[in-house]
Amino acid sequence: MFRVKIIVTAFIILCSCSTNEKGESEDMPIRVTDFRGNETALSKPAERVVCLIESALSGIYMLGQQHRLVAVPSNIYDQSLYKYYAQLDPRISDKSLPAPGNWDFISLEQIAGLKPDLVIIWASQTSAIESIERLGIPVYAVMLHSFEDVYKEIADFGLLFDSKERADSLIKLTRGRLEEISSRYENDTPESVYFMWAQGITETSGLNSTVNELLTVSGTVNACLMEQEHVSVSIEKLYDWDPDMIVMWHNDRLSPEDIIANPLLQGLNAVQNKRVYELPGVFSCDFWTLKMQFPAQLIASWAYSDPIDQDQILNEMYLSLYGKPL
Repeated sequence: MFRVKIIVTAFIILCSCSTNEKGESEDMPIRVTDFRGNETALSKPAERVVCLIESALSGIYMLGQQHRLVAVPSNIYDQSLYKYYAQLDPRISDKSLPAPGNWDFISLEQIAGLKPDLVIIWASQTSAIESIERLGIPVYAVMLHSFEDVYKEIADFGLLFDSKERADSLIKLTRGRLEEISSRYENDTPESVYFMWAQGITETSGLNSTVNELLTVSGTVNACLMEQEHVSVSIEKLYDWDPDMIVMWHNDRLSPEDIIANPLLQGLNAVQNKRVYELPGVFSCDFWTLKMQFPAQLIASWAYSDPIDQDQILNEMYLSLYGKPL
């Protein structure tokens, strides 16, 4: 009789802890679908987070959830980013937060030693994800192709970190700001823009890209009519398009003056009219974050000769997103 009672009790306990098809407990109160289409399930908001993506890390600081971080991506300690994050977190300032990896490598041993309850990583790092998940550590995998993807990431973080109200507020704020920029110039004839990546003059982005979305919001049109997200083109193709403006991603090796002086480009309308512009630092113009509003406003101001106070706009944006001017 005693043995039967134990078996019955165990059966009741097992039935009360039902599982889904993946064998996960159904009582997980937090469930989001990551960018692989896989479900990330947590029993409570993540408390020990390893974040290996800088743009995702930026979102965590926007939500005011940096206290959950136990590790950051290694490129945070590069000077161009470090000076900003050092103002946001004293642990980065004194370089005491571990940095176990980035987009091209991870230290599985270091990650395991940190005992995280969530790892945020690029979805393309498939082998690293498999290794992390084999350790029983939940993963949220990211892949950003559009502004809507950025909003999804922030909304999911709002659930994972128990900050839904803040996430919803930031998304609403950013959508409103982009709509304001777009509507301001909707009756103007759109300028054509060639977007130049830092890899070189002939590196650009086509219609299926966040670059194209950025240009559309700014009231301009992408000179590159190819579909690809990132494409290499010829100088001849650049002449075929003959853009009104050239907008450069931040470039440590080339300046707008270098482009204007380049003998290969002297016949271009944008070069002849000296309408070549460079976006400022990567941190302020990262359009894989909610900061996409700043480069959109810059491009619109260049396209429509609408001067703006860049420093004021930038500080107001930092204050609204991070809670402090940087």
